[in-house]
Amino acid sequence: MTHREIMRPFGALLAVLGVGLLSATVVSVALPQILGDLGGTQSQYTWVVTAALLATTATTPLWGRLADLFDKKALLQTGIVLFAVSSVACGLAQSTGQLIGFRAIQGVGMGAVQILVQVVIAALIPPRERGKYNGYLGGVMALATVGGPVLGGVIADSPLGWRWCFFIMLPFLAVASLVLHRSLRLPTLRRDDVKIDYLGATLIAAGVSLLLIWVTFVGDEYAWLSWQTAAMVGGTVVLLGASVRVEARAPQPVVPLHVVRRRTPALAIVASLAVGMAMFGGAVFLGQYFQIGRGYSPTVAGLLTFPMMLGVLVSSAVSGRVISRTGQVRPHVIIGLVVLFAGFVGMSTMDHKTSLVLLGVYMAAIGVGVGMTMQNLVLVVQNGVSMRDVGAASGAMTFFRSLGGTMGVSILGAVLAARVAAEIKDGLAKAGIPTTGDQGGGTLDVAAMPAPIQEIVRAAYGDATGHIFLVATGVTLVGLLAAVFLRPPVLRETFDLPEEIEAANAAAKEP
Repeated sequence: MTHREIMRPFGALLAVLGVGLLSATVVSVALPQILGDLGGTQSQYTWVVTAALLATTATTPLWGRLADLFDKKALLQTGIVLFAVSSVACGLAQSTGQLIGFRAIQGVGMGAVQILVQVVIAALIPPRERGKYNGYLGGVMALATVGGPVLGGVIADSPLGWRWCFFIMLPFLAVASLVLHRSLRLPTLRRDDVKIDYLGATLIAAGVSLLLIWVTFVGDEYAWLSWQTAAMVGGTVVLLGASVRVEARAPQPVVPLHVVRRRTPALAIVASLAVGMAMFGGAVFLGQYFQIGRGYSPTVAGLLTFPMMLGVLVSSAVSGRVISRTGQVRPHVIIGLVVLFAGFVGMSTMDHKTSLVLLGVYMAAIGVGVGMTMQNLVLVVQNGVSMRDVGAASGAMTFFRSLGGTMGVSILGAVLAARVAAEIKDGLAKAGIPTTGDQGGGTLDVAAMPAPIQEIVRAAYGDATGHIFLVATGVTLVGLLAAVFLRPPVLRETFDLPEEIEAANAAAKEP
């Protein structure tokens, strides 16, 4: 296909991916208002985000494997419909519990959209050229991430209300789906030996879900050393151990162990898990920091995150073109993780009075680091597998990145909630105000609090946010160490692996 022939379906794929990313970021700035309107708490704030990420994480490997076995285009269209219907349901939610439930369903659609777009792109463009197109992907990521908070803030502040944060993406999905229907043409590999590993997918989903539920509530609902911890951690070990055993024996596993146990994919997965945990976990709470900790409106809070998204846009576009020209990925990943580490170190020093200029510099560094690492780590894994396994490999990569993001949100949310509660208690004690009811920080409706308590709560959120970035710094260091030991080969210019081409040529020469 020529560049022009590729760009039409590629543009629609970018639109679908952008809307999928937008669904998370457009809500991030409006969440304090949403939870205030629905009467939610800080724990529920975390779960509105975690529910979608958890469902995305649990279902991503299954979508990836299905893409290797069935029609990629039909699967993508199914994922788009599921995502659209669940978005409408989220917009109609009447309670925080309903919103969390519908967000979980939306997460299943998000998992389909995110992984299937990557699989279809891998079927359209060979790895060497894909580096250049990653620049477009980075641009869409930046636009969705920077435009999402701004758009969400504008909608939340407008007469439309926060519910339109979920409705606004429907026209884009409809147009993109129509373009894909007309322009996307992919060869379908007919396989008569299709056996979907439902048992493996169920065990993985159950093990990951139990782990994340434990991470969310430990230290708050029950102690670290308790029977609940023993039951949940023990259950996680049993379920994930059983899933490994099932995947090793399954003819078509959801997570192909022969791919993830190799050195380069394994290290890329560790690095991606760390980046996902640090990035998603840290960025989710920035909107809350600017609104509650600093007192800005949702619109302004969205605009204040612009430096981070600008960093993603510039770094992904530049690194993508350089990678397509040289075929070398490793230097960009290492440099990106170093810059990301530096950005998190800076953010760990923040409090409710930190200069916005300094915060802008730190956020720009985080954006540059993410732009140089996130998609390039996926490219490293895709470059090392054949086309018949690219769906499962991409699904495994996205699974571990989403797992890192989900764990990041859960862990950092728990850290933030505990720190905020302690800060508010100390602040109220120093002011001589008794801690009763919502004065302890149980609600996010800060505007309804008396002025003296508002100041204490804002200072608590502003000062506590730096601690979660300190945790993110340590996680990023793990990813950097994994990237240092990466030894990926030069990106190939063909869809098939060199050994597959040689085998096919040798077979063609035989009488």
